[in-house]
Amino acid sequence: MKILFYNHTGTVSGAERVLSMILAHLDRDQYEPVVVCPSASRMMELATQANVRTRALTQREARFTWRLDRVLRYLISFASVIRRARQIVIEEEPDLVHANSIRAGLVMSAATFGLGVPIIWHAHDILPRHPLSSAVRLFAALRSHNHILAVSNAVAVRFRGTLLRLFARRVPITVVHNAVDLDRFRPDPESRRATRRALGLGEEQLLLAAVGQLTPRKGQLELIEAFANIAAEIPNSTLLIIGAALFNRDEDYAKQLSQTVARLALSNRVRFLGPRDDVPRLLQALDVLVVNSHEEPFALTVLEGLASGSAVLATAVGGTPEMIRHGANGWLVKARDQKSLRDGLLTLLRDPNLRRRIGSQGRRDAAAHFTIGKFIDEIFSLYRIISECTKKPQGKTAQPLQVKLTAD
Repeated sequence: MKILFYNHTGTVSGAERVLSMILAHLDRDQYEPVVVCPSASRMMELATQANVRTRALTQREARFTWRLDRVLRYLISFASVIRRARQIVIEEEPDLVHANSIRAGLVMSAATFGLGVPIIWHAHDILPRHPLSSAVRLFAALRSHNHILAVSNAVAVRFRGTLLRLFARRVPITVVHNAVDLDRFRPDPESRRATRRALGLGEEQLLLAAVGQLTPRKGQLELIEAFANIAAEIPNSTLLIIGAALFNRDEDYAKQLSQTVARLALSNRVRFLGPRDDVPRLLQALDVLVVNSHEEPFALTVLEGLASGSAVLATAVGGTPEMIRHGANGWLVKARDQKSLRDGLLTLLRDPNLRRRIGSQGRRDAAAHFTIGKFIDEIFSLYRIISECTKKPQGKTAQPLQVKLTAD
């Protein structure tokens, strides 16, 4: 089966890491992959490293906005990319297109109109409450060969909305939760001590961290403000901010974070480590991993914290409650609620037995529910079923795969 994987951006974040995982585990005797993405990009480098042939396609400008001038500009960009994408699809003649985002799904569904090629829209994001979201749903329903692959039940419910309830059979939605590499992300007491020494910290220091791109929806600013109270009550606490602004619009936010640390006189308690290649080691060194997002489809960082045996405190948003059971394998707090965040952090930092208990259970749950093997099996099952559906005689519809994973 020839599969064309399309990634609309060359920047690597969670969705691209998931795609890289799929590429690394493809059986080349069964699948012939081709990756389409922006040229001279990090995503193209990863595909090349995985020994996958690549095709270049210009990055498309698009964003949910209320400004009509920007919408017009995005539509023009959209049309240009569609023409090139259609040319590539005609040349490659794939059996299936795996579009690695909702935006990528829009491009490929438009580009393959009339060609009969099945498209998987890998939905890594929760659709915002915006008029354009209804347009996205309607567009998905225009072709009977579209299949939505959602990374969580929360993503699936929001994508379906009210409109697609009318087209449940025409636009099947499958939920396959992301996975974590249990060999890379695992508890390691020796690594914990070594990493802390490298950071100039002893075992008596209580270490918190937020890991991810610096952007408002990740809530690093609110975390820093809450930590000002934590630092006053727990003098031996340190906060690490790990990650960088990936897009130009977030550079100002990154500056705001630094300015807030200076204003709150936390420069000796909050450290900005930037993007790191040793995140597994850093997670092993933590007492608490904080995921203070305003919204999360299904955060890989949460999975990695669970697998590392860290105590994970996260906001109860999006797909996160599908991973974390409050008080059992992690700690859930209300989003955008400083008191809930501060109280949760104080509870965990003051109780080492609680941290150990939920950290150990988190590791067990990651190993039971979120393995790479399970993830890959479900992805490949979806490929096979979609391929069989497209071979059915006209007028006969095969039952879509409906995978529902829960973290119970």
